[in-house]
Amino acid sequence: MDKVLSNKKMIALYVLPSLLLILAIVYIPIVLTAYYGLHEWNGIGAMKFVGLDNYQELLKDETFWKSAWHSFMLAIFSGVSLILYLIVAIVLAARIKGANIFRKIYLIPMLLSSVAIAQLWLKIFHPSNGVLNSVLESIGFENPPAWLAEPSIVLYALFVPILWQYAGFYILIYYAALKNIPASLEEAAKIDGASAWQVAWRIKLPLVMEVFKVTIVLAVVGSLKYFDLIFVMTDGGPNGSSEVMASYMYHQAFRAYDFGYGSAIGFFLLVICLIATWLIRKLTASKDTIQYS
Repeated sequence: MDKVLSNKKMIALYVLPSLLLILAIVYIPIVLTAYYGLHEWNGIGAMKFVGLDNYQELLKDETFWKSAWHSFMLAIFSGVSLILYLIVAIVLAARIKGANIFRKIYLIPMLLSSVAIAQLWLKIFHPSNGVLNSVLESIGFENPPAWLAEPSIVLYALFVPILWQYAGFYILIYYAALKNIPASLEEAAKIDGASAWQVAWRIKLPLVMEVFKVTIVLAVVGSLKYFDLIFVMTDGGPNGSSEVMASYMYHQAFRAYDFGYGSAIGFFLLVICLIATWLIRKLTASKDTIQYS
């Protein structure tokens, strides 16, 4: 093994297939997207070079910035929801009765496709015979809203299934990080008189903070480029009230057949995600890292 690891040609031979695959499915599409964004193109005919016209139009496009604001709102809600997921994981890792059952329940959304989740929540939000409005009517609410048809509330209604969809994923990450903390640290703290809340706040939370920082990046960047569930449930409606950047890009490219402008939106979205990642890493960077053995 040492002989293989010391052979640079052999290392390059093993790494080359992965590099070619990443190049083919990641970097080449990014370059092509940036290239198409410099053209006026309907996806079929000849491309016309327009330089930065698409990007200039994008900066003045009020609909795009409205969809960008919706994406940023989802990112904020997703980031805040991580605190709730961490609390749930701390409770589940505390050896409470029935924790295994709850852990399996929280993982159910991870086993379902986005389309299945969308269809489920479409039934729940149905204005006339949906579960939610039926419950509200049974406890005395008259004329409950049409959750996915009213522009003022549709976006917040969509946040519920989106956050529910990924709850199990983040809870599982936090649960694994918490279970990796040596039990001796918790036992020593309890011997010293620390309460369960103090153990969670003073010991568990600092030790999983690096994992928490990673999940912030995942949640925020994932929210900025989120598409599928919103597309299935509302298609960005009503009247663009639930449009996000990814759905607006899709509509411009595949509905309006303006692939040049759609590519410009896609590349701009990539830049926004990179900036968001850099900012989060910068804001959450710390010189001291808590280690344990």
